[in-house]
Amino acid sequence: MIVRVLLPGALTEFAGGQRELTVDQPEGCTVADIVGSLAATHPALARRIVDETGQLRRFVNVYVGSDECRRIGELAAVVPAGCDIHIIGSIAGG
Repeated sequence: MIVRVLLPGALTEFAGGQRELTVDQPEGCTVADIVGSLAATHPALARRIVDETGQLRRFVNVYVGSDECRRIGELAAVVPAGCDIHIIGSIAGG
């Protein structure tokens, strides 16, 4: 299945200037599988999503459709067919 990965402008420089990437994965794939595919083609982008230990970075939110992946299994969250992945950086201010 083809999964669309939508990126914020701040990450496009690590994805060849693209705001949208597509990843081909089998049905039942997980967020970790998607990040692994991104790492193969855009390693600098993957390093902005996960840390050295392979865990999601604190300041990055990954949505599987409308569900934040930390609430549905983190990197083990299954990506349903036809679902987009949205990667969003946290916003802080003061």
